[in-house]
Amino acid sequence: MTFELRSAPQAPADLDVDTLVLPLFEDEPVAQQPWADLDTRLDGLLGRVLEWGETRGKAFDLHFAHTSGRLAARRVALLGLGKRAEFDSEPGRRAAGALVRKLRNGGTRSAGLVLPGKLAARQAAQCVAEGALLGLFDADQYRGTREETRFERVLVACTPEQQAEVEAGLAQGCVLGEAANFARLLVNEPGNILTPRQLADRARALATDDLLTVEVLGPQELAALGMGALLSVARGSEEPAQLIVLRYHGAESGPYLGFVGKGITFDTGGISIKPAERMHLMKDDMSGAAAVLGACKALSKLRPACRVLSVIPACENMPSGRAARPGDVVRAMSGKTIEIINTDAEGRLVLADALTYAQRLGAAHLVDLATLTGGVVVTLGNEASAVLGRPQSWVERVKQAAEEAGERLWQLPLWREYRELIKSDIADIKNSGGRPAQTITGAMFLADFVEEKTAWAHLDIAAMAWDEKSRPYRAAGPTGVGVHTLVALAQRWAEEPPTAAG
Repeated sequence: MTFELRSAPQAPADLDVDTLVLPLFEDEPVAQQPWADLDTRLDGLLGRVLEWGETRGKAFDLHFAHTSGRLAARRVALLGLGKRAEFDSEPGRRAAGALVRKLRNGGTRSAGLVLPGKLAARQAAQCVAEGALLGLFDADQYRGTREETRFERVLVACTPEQQAEVEAGLAQGCVLGEAANFARLLVNEPGNILTPRQLADRARALATDDLLTVEVLGPQELAALGMGALLSVARGSEEPAQLIVLRYHGAESGPYLGFVGKGITFDTGGISIKPAERMHLMKDDMSGAAAVLGACKALSKLRPACRVLSVIPACENMPSGRAARPGDVVRAMSGKTIEIINTDAEGRLVLADALTYAQRLGAAHLVDLATLTGGVVVTLGNEASAVLGRPQSWVERVKQAAEEAGERLWQLPLWREYRELIKSDIADIKNSGGRPAQTITGAMFLADFVEEKTAWAHLDIAAMAWDEKSRPYRAAGPTGVGVHTLVALAQRWAEEPPTAAG
């Protein structure tokens, strides 16, 4: 799908498209809509549609009317945006996604859009491109008879004064939408196809110039570094562990912003094996890694002036005669010993070594993303990811980036009393404190591998990485959560790099 601009003063009326889409805020008269002058060309047709109550403008409503030759477009569609006071970037993205999902199989090859007046031109254009690309994604890449969309292009109408801002917004929206869809494709790959080595190959393919470089460490190198926690998880699989390190060189100097993404390409639970029901979805246990790779893809195109270091520990968690057992003790790269209580609490083991390595490579500000605990689903449902970390100033910065990106984070506490739940009798720490506060104890475990001088935020995205039901604006399946937050954080970092931790 392509996006084009039409900036002539009469562009909406003159757009030669199958469907001209007009934004409609809920329960607002025609005179208050940004396309009010078009209704005159249509002899008051749209006003009568509203008067008769055929549509009220509720979010995602789409009402069609034929123009009978009075406009260049064959028909107009009133796209409901809900209440004006509640409309911002995220509802804008969702509206664009819902629109393309409804239009793509309805005979529309081209659509013209009038931007809603509530948002700035650049912001609105970004929402259109980003939301439309996210809406067109379907998790069906292995179907032999995929239904190809007939939707080919979107023409965005704007004034000549808005042209530069709209063009910039469309460009950024395309980059972000494509990056999130790249992450969704990775998460949707079956475990037999996206192995740790294949994930490393996908990362290598992103390095098309010197702006983004990729290094991959194998088992021998990991052993030499003392990464006993990561290697203990990989022991049960025939697939060798990989540590993927990406460096984004958007500036010649300056502090590193560090991203760490959990990359368990398939998680059986190991010896503490999971129930068979729903285990097939455990291909999504590398959603944190996918978010990091999607963000790296976007940064290489957006080119913010900053340096980003990304570390992805990739392996499988499988049961075998060589697999780690409950009760085993392993030594992490930091030197700390870990008692393995539950082999299904493997994500924190691989992240422990990855966080240590990221700090040794120079990252003093870190964000890790992981589908770490089922407990976060119980706590927050499927509406937000959990964030925990220190200092509070850094957590607030990450939360603000997420808010700007349209992704919800809800902070949970890291009170020292929770550390008692993961105290071990025979090692420095144990990897599971059981069911109580498991999202918090998972983060408490990771905190043991982050130096006090390092600013760190942990995002538990297990509740948001996979959507089991289709929504009006998005297909069921992987969501690409985290990509937008990381990109927004890097862009803000480029504008205002921290002077100290947090």
